[in-house]
Amino acid sequence: MIREEAARAAAQLFEVAKMKEGELLVVGCSSSEIGAEKIGTHSSAEIGQAVFEGIKGELDRQGVFLAAQCCEHLNRALILERAAAEKYGYEEVNVVPQLKAGGSFATAAYAGFKDPVAVEEIRAHAGIDIGDTLIGMHLKKVAVPVRIEQKTIGSAHVVCARTRRKFVGGERAHYNHDLL
Repeated sequence: MIREEAARAAAQLFEVAKMKEGELLVVGCSSSEIGAEKIGTHSSAEIGQAVFEGIKGELDRQGVFLAAQCCEHLNRALILERAAAEKYGYEEVNVVPQLKAGGSFATAAYAGFKDPVAVEEIRAHAGIDIGDTLIGMHLKKVAVPVRIEQKTIGSAHVVCARTRRKFVGGERAHYNHDLL
């Protein structure tokens, strides 16, 4: 059930966010919150794996890169495929997430990626925050909330965002509505 809820959330975000192949989606995930516990208190490898599999399946169909946000004990570092880090010029750091230092979702991503690397920061095109993990620091400017039908995964609150280009100009400026 968790896997399906995560996949639905990702699919619903894709409908609205209009992500392109090769873009980055950041996901923060509290398995504790999904399991109806306080964030950071009851990490679950099984829940982290289910969320990873659900979201990764949708991303693979869209050709979008996943960036898995680690927990605060790793300063919210991110796990992503080396190809994504190289494409966007992100500097690799040395850390391997674990269940109690990085979190279950990032640990599942590290194990599930073909060639995982850790980086300190990114600027993702969209994001899914599962359990109020504070992914905003890893989104491009300007972030726009996205309302999806999937309001929870397990017991965890789900918030999504997409990004758009900054508006420049004054009252006489005109904008390309396809880029909003």
